[in-house]
Amino acid sequence: MIIGVPTEVKTDEYRVALLPVGVEELVARGHRVIVQSDAGMGSGLPNDDYERAGAELVGNSEDVFSQADLIVKVKEPQPDEYAKIRHGQMVFTYFHFAASHELTIAMRESGATCIAYETLRDAKGRLPLLTPMSEVAGRMSVQEGAKYLERPQMGRGILLGGVPGVAPAHITVLGGGVVGANAARIAAGFQADVAILDVDLDRLRYLDDVMPANVNMLYSDRHTVLEQLERADLVIGSVLIPGARAPQLVRAEDLKRMKHGSVVIDVAVDQGGCVETSRPTTHSQPTYVIDDVVHYCVANMPGAVGRTSTFALCNATLSWIIRLAAMGLDEAIAEKGPLREAINIHAGKLTNAAVAAAFDLEFDPLD
Repeated sequence: MIIGVPTEVKTDEYRVALLPVGVEELVARGHRVIVQSDAGMGSGLPNDDYERAGAELVGNSEDVFSQADLIVKVKEPQPDEYAKIRHGQMVFTYFHFAASHELTIAMRESGATCIAYETLRDAKGRLPLLTPMSEVAGRMSVQEGAKYLERPQMGRGILLGGVPGVAPAHITVLGGGVVGANAARIAAGFQADVAILDVDLDRLRYLDDVMPANVNMLYSDRHTVLEQLERADLVIGSVLIPGARAPQLVRAEDLKRMKHGSVVIDVAVDQGGCVETSRPTTHSQPTYVIDDVVHYCVANMPGAVGRTSTFALCNATLSWIIRLAAMGLDEAIAEKGPLREAINIHAGKLTNAAVAAAFDLEFDPLD
């Protein structure tokens, strides 16, 4: 099989979809790997490393897309990449279709098979390709929240941990999954006052056992959310329904309950956001203010720490890329395993029910 690795073109995206060791492993199994020149530079991985591993370097993305049977990426195809994706080609990346009607229609019309990292579930029901980037984003959310709470960034002028005699910041984390748990651990290390909200009581009990004493677990309902918004200096949105649009737990009118200069970090923005007023931003222009509340809604947060994120992601994806390349699409579908379940679009048909429901489009199961 021919595997292609284009340079990521999303704004401020520095990750790459395959490490040199991944190239070496694939080439050793008899596959060709075509890598766009400088694809790894944002992660500190020079062309020479890829060439030594056996990659064929090409100068532009057209050469990658035109030759490859399987395209591996990090972020969803951008508008100027839509026309490069062809019928029968496989694209393996983060798609987050439920956040973009335009992307969904474009990929459906391409005739390609779109296999989404974020909906691949392993035999234990986990999301192994979403987890590493959720860990990065969760930890980054506190780091960014601390920065944007500073007064020069339009924040309240709050130090997360306070000092003796001055109370620490109150941080509300919406969702106790991987993002929320990582955010809470980092926030607790700053000695902030932290609350995690979730609807899964078993998850709350588990978190209560493993979290430091300055992290409290609360059942998430409308009243509790509103109470927390009134207290919070920093709100971290980390709600996830795999493949589907994130539920909007914070309404536009709720912002008026929040403190002036408080900060919202909506990590769920790549799935539409769990705050009604969220809209995707970039690392170059990460924030905007509504009702005196600072919104940070960067849709590719891990891209800013490209080297850490690339290694974390590729550690998780390589075994699945190897498996897909060895099996081919037909066998992956016939096997009825995790790769099949991660197919969101196939041959012009929408095969993920949650994405179809998000846009009221026709759902065509692979069966």
